[in-house]
Amino acid sequence: MEKLSDYKAMLRDKSPMQVIEWALGEFGKRIILASSFGAEDQVLTDMIASTGKPARFFTLDTGRLFQETYDTMQKSMERYSINYEVYAPNPDDIARMIEKCGPNLFYESVEKRRQCCDVRKLRPLKKVLKTVDAWICGLRRAQSITRTDVDIISWDEQFGIYKICPLFDWSEEDIWKYIKEQNVPYNPLHDSGFRSIGCVPCTRATKHGEDERAGRWWWESPEKKECGLHRKSEKNK
Repeated sequence: MEKLSDYKAMLRDKSPMQVIEWALGEFGKRIILASSFGAEDQVLTDMIASTGKPARFFTLDTGRLFQETYDTMQKSMERYSINYEVYAPNPDDIARMIEKCGPNLFYESVEKRRQCCDVRKLRPLKKVLKTVDAWICGLRRAQSITRTDVDIISWDEQFGIYKICPLFDWSEEDIWKYIKEQNVPYNPLHDSGFRSIGCVPCTRATKHGEDERAGRWWWESPEKKECGLHRKSEKNK
């Protein structure tokens, strides 16, 4: 955290590729890319792979992902000759939660939905982030009202590490321009109107005029739509 001001000054006006190259050199094996195989994560994976430097990639297998998401993972492994560290929820935690609240608890209240996200995503995430000093994420300011304060680098108070978002100021159009030009493998659900993809029961295609993340937890108000991995309260110091 003590180097944050210096890092921010150093990275100002740097391109995503320059940010990635710096990050891999600065943190080495103590940095990792979080991938849910969405469009942004696929762009970052392609950029990281193109550096030729050793890198770590991880994903959270919640147990309720789309088959298309697993297919994208397989294509990415083959395309880039990489392996993903896979973190899954504790089966006992899942069993207790379903026994008490049922398999579809997330539809009942924000609190229960966050409970499900905590068990399936946040707890596994904590395990992997204990092994690093920084993580790379595909967050962008334009994605939703909960992400307008995303910066190129920040201190993640929740996990006590640096969070690096090389695409923080890219538009959705920028993402897809890169994917098409570089022939990056992407989740085919994007072609069916899914602009942000998570677990099956909590994701739908967006409608005309809706923002990018409107299809995630669509029954909730926009300001509630985060699973806990990226807290709105996080501020740059």
